[in-house]
Amino acid sequence: MSQQATNISGGVPTPVFAFLPVPADVFSARAARFRKLAAEGLLAPYLAFLADLSALQAGIAAEAEPLAAPATKPACGMPHLDRARLAQSPELLAALDAFLVRARRLDMPAQARLALDALAAAEEGERRDAITRVLSDEIPGDSVAAHLFAAAAMQVELARRAAGLEADALTPVAAGTCPACGGKPVASVVAADLSTVEGTRYACCASCATRWNEVRIKCLNCGSLKGITYRALEAEGAAEPAIKAEACHECGSWLKIMHQIREAGLDPVADDVASLGLDLLMRETDFIRAGFHPFLAGY
Repeated sequence: MSQQATNISGGVPTPVFAFLPVPADVFSARAARFRKLAAEGLLAPYLAFLADLSALQAGIAAEAEPLAAPATKPACGMPHLDRARLAQSPELLAALDAFLVRARRLDMPAQARLALDALAAAEEGERRDAITRVLSDEIPGDSVAAHLFAAAAMQVELARRAAGLEADALTPVAAGTCPACGGKPVASVVAADLSTVEGTRYACCASCATRWNEVRIKCLNCGSLKGITYRALEAEGAAEPAIKAEACHECGSWLKIMHQIREAGLDPVADDVASLGLDLLMRETDFIRAGFHPFLAGY
């Protein structure tokens, strides 16, 4: 994400609207974060597996040739990548097949390996269906493990395609919709690093890893600016939680918001998995989780 982080308007810095991913860097940093979280002992086996999976994604992204932006410009108010067209492309099917071959080298639970082998051996139409479901932000409850691998492969491909776009050309789409690929957010992050204006909030795409600026207090499901409350797992005497559930009383949804000023190393994907306890807390409420996270499907 190398573009300039702020624009100057009347002497006042204003946040850049969107940061595009540098795919190899995104997945490499995510793998490192997964490993750190696994070492802390919470969900350690699963986090360690996801660290290896992210490292595989990083390796594939680093080896791949850069991709140019689509020749056709999107219609006004539409994301730049056409998911429906991509779902039918031979390139994505080939990428999935290659990813499954390399994923076989990873250590994983027996059930995950069975799902991997079943997807790799499936008919072309079934593999295409898996791609289509992932690109529709849907994970069937009866085949979560197989779709985890399909989602991981598609994360690499969408991140590569998003990286080829022009960040300055991105404009807001609908509430909770990635301006690059049209995907849903996995979470949002309140930034505290030198790459942007401190305290700026960015929604983080679960698929292509693009980050786009959103109002600090806003539902990323329906776009409401009112009826927003926050919940967190709090231990007595502990510091203010870095990760909270942002709940919307207008649409009844919730999604995590992460504060880098409280924990600088937060990764929206890795820390979303590691903070599963917050999901369990929110299950006791009437709120329904918004966004998309294939690595948490089935939990």
